[in-house]
Amino acid sequence: MLDLHCNTLKTVCMVFAPHNKCRVVCNSFPNFVLDGQPLQFVSEFHYLGHIITNSLCYDADIHREIRNLYYRTNTLVCIFGKCSRKVKIRLFRTYCICFYGAALWKYHTASVINKFKSCYNKCMKMFFNYPKMHCVAAILLVLKLPSFDTVVHNYKYSFYTHWTGSVNSVVQYLSSVGCMYYV
Repeated sequence: MLDLHCNTLKTVCMVFAPHNKCRVVCNSFPNFVLDGQPLQFVSEFHYLGHIITNSLCYDADIHREIRNLYYRTNTLVCIFGKCSRKVKIRLFRTYCICFYGAALWKYHTASVINKFKSCYNKCMKMFFNYPKMHCVAAILLVLKLPSFDTVVHNYKYSFYTHWTGSVNSVVQYLSSVGCMYYV
């Protein structure tokens, strides 16, 4: 006996739809019961700060990160708006270039990733007091900051190298059967 206790109010079921629609086996599933309580089936769930959907599309999670980036930037502008450029660069690198979960984003729409890229550029211009129409490439060169595409690529590459170089036997097995799809 494991003597586990589960909170049935926080426990849900999710059925992941295959990307190939012709591989759908069943559209209805029996109710699962835990500790005498039926579990709810959901299509979207918040888990450890991520939004997981049954389609494995990361649009909702990217929207969450867009909101977080605007929030962090607005907070920095209010508190540190009058600091020196050197201090602002350190703050921006620390608080605005951390895209939680970006290494896992594979399936998303182009419009959502373009919104996130636009958000990154707007936040950079707002925090460093550049006009809206100023050239992003020039700002990146002057401030020596990475572009949005570089940040996302670095997260994915770092995750891939840690994934393939892991000494964990489960991770090694999943890597050997082609479970990872990045880079």
